[in-house]
Amino acid sequence: MMVAIDGEEQAREADHLVAPPNGAMNELADVGQEDNMQDQMEEFLGPQSEYNEEEEERKYYRRKRLGVIKNVLAASVGAMIVYSVYMGLLQMQLILHYDMTYREVKYSNLVLEDIDRKMLMGINVTPIIGLLYTPVLIRFLGTKWMMFLASGIYALFVSTNYWERYYTLVPSAVAIGVAIVPLWASLGNYITRMAQQYYEYVNYKEEHVQEQKKLPKGACHRYIIVFQSVFHIIFHLSFVFAEFPMGLVLNGYLHDNQHILCNVKVCGAAVSGVIPGFNTTVLTNLPPSMLLIKVESVLMGFAFLSMIIFLVLCGAAYRPTEEIDLRSIGWGNIFQLPFKHLRDYRLRLLCPFFIYSGFEVLFAITGFSLSYGVCILGLKKLWLLIVVYGLSCSIFSSLSLFILRLPRWLCLVSGAAVHFVLLVALLAFSVQRQKGQLYTEYLGPLLVITVLWGLGTALNKTGVSTLLGMLYAEEKERLDFVYTIYHWWQAFAIFIVYLWSNLPMRAKLSILLATLLLACYCYWLMERRLAKDLRPRLPRIPRPRHKVKGYRYLEEDNSDESDSESEEDEEEKTEDEEHVVEEMGAEDSEEGGHDGEAQGADSPRARRRGAEGHRCRREDAHVKEGEREEREGG
Repeated sequence: MMVAIDGEEQAREADHLVAPPNGAMNELADVGQEDNMQDQMEEFLGPQSEYNEEEEERKYYRRKRLGVIKNVLAASVGAMIVYSVYMGLLQMQLILHYDMTYREVKYSNLVLEDIDRKMLMGINVTPIIGLLYTPVLIRFLGTKWMMFLASGIYALFVSTNYWERYYTLVPSAVAIGVAIVPLWASLGNYITRMAQQYYEYVNYKEEHVQEQKKLPKGACHRYIIVFQSVFHIIFHLSFVFAEFPMGLVLNGYLHDNQHILCNVKVCGAAVSGVIPGFNTTVLTNLPPSMLLIKVESVLMGFAFLSMIIFLVLCGAAYRPTEEIDLRSIGWGNIFQLPFKHLRDYRLRLLCPFFIYSGFEVLFAITGFSLSYGVCILGLKKLWLLIVVYGLSCSIFSSLSLFILRLPRWLCLVSGAAVHFVLLVALLAFSVQRQKGQLYTEYLGPLLVITVLWGLGTALNKTGVSTLLGMLYAEEKERLDFVYTIYHWWQAFAIFIVYLWSNLPMRAKLSILLATLLLACYCYWLMERRLAKDLRPRLPRIPRPRHKVKGYRYLEEDNSDESDSESEEDEEEKTEDEEHVVEEMGAEDSEEGGHDGEAQGADSPRARRRGAEGHRCRREDAHVKEGEREEREGG
């Protein structure tokens, strides 16, 4: 028995003696694997030999530049679709509602014509108050969302035509009048901001771009010229696409000229009103209701498409922190600043050109096309005149690219010269109509006048927008105010055109001619003052006031700050920075210091200041420790 027990103990001791070598080998293997994994992690996390930081940065900013081009094209196409739908539907609606048979058969009363007058009043009169709310809306919603909301209002106008009543058409027309100035101010601001962003992405290595400082004078002018030209080339195609409902659908239901113009005696400069004697029935038979519903449904689909384009394809005009800065100057200041900007002599002297810009476009599509074109050629040729005008505007908008090599005044002055010659010619152009004559020989001259008027419109529209962008290219916090003033004066001019509809044609042409001459004189004065380097009187944009809690507003330089501030503003800025530092110190002492520094280290400068502070504290600690050791040693 004892022998068996001794044998078992010896076996266990033998096993115990054999085990350690295997365990040691496993431990060595584990140590080797850990070293291998550590080497792999260092190789993975360390600098890669294949990674080129400069090349990746270059690719990143190339994608950013392509994104800016996408934004410009999307905004241009979206605006073109919105106005194609709006003008096409409005034209078709006014022609149908003008016809007495359509009103009597479909509605059994004559109230629809009165509804049209109230609807036009809502569209033309409401923008007069646009100067009061446009900057507030743009800064509250943001530039991109303002464009999206305005396109939604135009889509609402299209939807109300499914049920043509006073309580549907008139409110939607008033809503369009409210949205006109904000939409155009947002579009002008957006295109100019895209030019500024493109410059920043091209010159991303420059110090003033990295620190988000004010751009150098004239740095992004070439991009403003190109982007404004692209926008107007695309947008003016809206006149072409707006005639599709008229040319493809409504033209087949119109009477011939002998019936429509049977009571018209005179056309052109001798006309008083629009077309005196125009027949009240223009339709041979009524278009089927289902056909009209299909046309409106197609237009509704395109209106929704424009909303989607603005929402999905258009990027933001400003960085989030910039948009917050734009709002935080105070709503009272935002309300007052458009009026204060009128003290700037550049805007005051450009106001006649703003007014003429509104006059000439509306005269082309209402006064000339009706009192000259339709009165002489008939209603079936209206779509042809508008299509030629739109194509001319679109093609000749590219001529503004010559400003890249030629003086900037050449664009506006050339357009004004073309319109001056045409206005003088139109003052002498009148036709006495005789029954039985077709007057087809006037088609060629009228088309030539249309093309030349489109040339003048293209140079005028593109020139004014480009000029504003060049004058205020470095003042990105003022762009919404400047474009609001421009398009408000245009809306005011459209309101005047709405009021003068019953005046004699020669009186209308005389007003146009006088406004054009005044605009050219004022523009010459402005350029002369700029050549003398007279400093304009710009209102001070208040600095954003923030509660210093969070990481966004701890940067030394505010990206939205104007360099046109006075010495008092510089003193206020210094006091504000000292106040920020004091509050930062108080919060750091309350919260333990380290968390506040981690949140504040958003910019490179903040990180450098934090690193210097830590280094100074460490040096002070080492000095104190050395003094303590000396005292102990002594």
